[in-house]
Amino acid sequence: MNTPAPETAAAAIARAGGPVAHLRHAQVRPTVFPVTPEFSNWRSEQRAWRDSVALLDQSHHMTDLFISGPDALSLLRDVGVNSFADFPVDAAKQFIAVNHEGYLIGDAILFHLEEDVYDLVGWHMVIDWVQYHGERGEYNVTFERDGNSLVREGDPTLYRYEIQGPHALALMEKVTGAAVPKTRFFGMATFEIAGVTVRSLRHGMAGQPGFELFGPWAEGERVRSALIEAGEEFGLVLVGSRAYSSANLESAWVPSPLPAIFTGRGSAEYLEWLPAARTGSLAGSLDAADIEDYYLTPYDLGYGRSVAFDHDFIGREALEAHAAAPQRVKVTLVWHPEDVAAAQRSLYEEGTPAKFIDFPKARYGQHQMDRVLLDGTDVGISHDAGYIVGEQAFVSLASIAAEHATPGTEVVVLWGEEPNTTKPSVEPHRQVAIRATVEPAPYSRFARENYRAG
Repeated sequence: MNTPAPETAAAAIARAGGPVAHLRHAQVRPTVFPVTPEFSNWRSEQRAWRDSVALLDQSHHMTDLFISGPDALSLLRDVGVNSFADFPVDAAKQFIAVNHEGYLIGDAILFHLEEDVYDLVGWHMVIDWVQYHGERGEYNVTFERDGNSLVREGDPTLYRYEIQGPHALALMEKVTGAAVPKTRFFGMATFEIAGVTVRSLRHGMAGQPGFELFGPWAEGERVRSALIEAGEEFGLVLVGSRAYSSANLESAWVPSPLPAIFTGRGSAEYLEWLPAARTGSLAGSLDAADIEDYYLTPYDLGYGRSVAFDHDFIGREALEAHAAAPQRVKVTLVWHPEDVAAAQRSLYEEGTPAKFIDFPKARYGQHQMDRVLLDGTDVGISHDAGYIVGEQAFVSLASIAAEHATPGTEVVVLWGEEPNTTKPSVEPHRQVAIRATVEPAPYSRFARENYRAG
């Protein structure tokens, strides 16, 4: 019996009556990282990457797209806004792509593993975009796609562990038995751990030193056991998915902005190629009829430093126009505790409560977009929201108009949907206004000053 082909994004959107209706009422379950939720409790686990050393398992929740062939770099250069003038083997970068109109598709981490061999790792949005253009273009490349453990059958191709915290360097030196070579941020190095070769990416989280370690899946448990044994001396803490999902709030990375794939040049063909299951869901108080009102530029999320107009790429001319126009600024919004508490207290009062605020991460759709108001006027969009234990603050990452991005500015986040959508993650609720104070992104001064140090 032939298995029917999965529904395309184009068909699902047509059935729903348009992209906004499709996304806002998407009948998909909330995103769950397919790893242990908590090993102890998410509060203590969050503290570990600031106070001691944390071990996070990244092997299961991301997609890997291995790109090989003599035209691999040409494909990446044609799709990515980054410069590839100096990108040798054993380097990595945050790869960013836009559509033909210069709006953000997404970002992922690109590893240069070998000559003509790359690994693009992260959320599927930008990975889909790269694979589509590679398959439809005249490129001599091959793809090996390893989806996350929610969609993959069998084990991952690679294990991927992250070591983070002030004792990370000491732990690495103990477990490798050698001094760790000085490596720049996003540089790569190779180690020997428990008798096997381990590749690493110099990383950082909340400004603390860190390493992302990876290698063949069959060797993963051997490496993990060695890390745990060596880490006992340094107070190593295993971190589950609940704490890990909130780590981006400290580094100020917005993990899943809405990809600008629904309109513009080539979008009809792309949506016929893309499976409907990979379009995601849209949540929040921003309720616009036009899907383009949800689009972002790289500048809205602080990616301007990665844009390089030193080569031709999809959307270059349009992105140059965006670069010359007024831009939003990425900030942290610190929600007023009394307003957060009032929203939570509504669960115990008569009448319809506020939208449930989950801890440590409050996002209830893959693409979270809430209105940010100043004196009743829209000035930006709030994205990911959650609680930072080390700051004892509930925050969200937001893109707001530059003239309102000064730290200390008081704004309002409109929390909840009106009318309520039919997503499984949405219960009957009422919209509430939550006051917030504009602060820098990252919020932690230590993170701001040290995130890319070294």
